[in-house]
Amino acid sequence: MKYIFATVTLFFSANAFAGEGSSCHFHGDKPAAESSVIECAVKRKETLISKGKIDGSWKAINQDKVEQITSKKGKKEWKVTFKDPAAKDKTKETLYMFFSISGNFLASNFTGE
Repeated sequence: MKYIFATVTLFFSANAFAGEGSSCHFHGDKPAAESSVIECAVKRKETLISKGKIDGSWKAINQDKVEQITSKKGKKEWKVTFKDPAAKDKTKETLYMFFSISGNFLASNFTGE
């Protein structure tokens, strides 16, 4: 009986702390797999669209490039780019997303900085 209670408690505790997009929340310093980072970038892009931060036309745009970079602070990060060659505003032709090396979202912008 004790084991059932502990298992149920653990299960519901984990779910209580899991928020939207929790599958893209990582702990530790182990580098995330490139495929996981791409998946999280696509989910983040969909969130930006649904919140009106970027135009809905971005939904059809696939990731262009994924690379590990060194940030200005000297930390390793993932940088994912999406390119929309049909963008009317050429300053918003490339969407950049940055993730920690372990895969947590850090920022997105159109400047790459």
